[in-house]
Amino acid sequence: MIALKKILVATDFSEAADAALAYGRAFARTFGGTLYLLHVVDDMYLRLGGDAYAAVLPDLQEDVEREARQRLARIAADDELSALTVEMVITSGATAQAIVGYAEKENVQLIVVGTHGRSGVAHFFMGSVAERVVRTAHCPVLTVRRSERDFVTPDPAAASAHA
Repeated sequence: MIALKKILVATDFSEAADAALAYGRAFARTFGGTLYLLHVVDDMYLRLGGDAYAAVLPDLQEDVEREARQRLARIAADDELSALTVEMVITSGATAQAIVGYAEKENVQLIVVGTHGRSGVAHFFMGSVAERVVRTAHCPVLTVRRSERDFVTPDPAAASAHA
């Protein structure tokens, strides 16, 4: 029997990530598991270069991480997550590697990621975080496109709480 006790949802705060969260939430509720809500922030030191970072923007990394924590906290405060065990995680680095690395470290049993569905030139230049996660993860990965096909129905208990 499959028992998913550790489910990681990676979010970039997009609509696709919101759709992934709906699936992660449903799995966590169904299996009584912990939902790890993970966001990967840019490493400003690498992005701007060491000298520019140290001389001009010493608090930028802290500001970026603080903003991400606030956004994750707003998501975690949602009524539909209140009955679940939710761990908020902020990390930095190459996005796909950070997601897979955290999942391995915590022995996550399922990773859920949104995908923007880019193809052609956009995919060539931007790549796909979801694709890299699928190729390198140690566990199953569910990729979710925004509202393409919704298999997750609203939880009646959560729906009645909003009424």
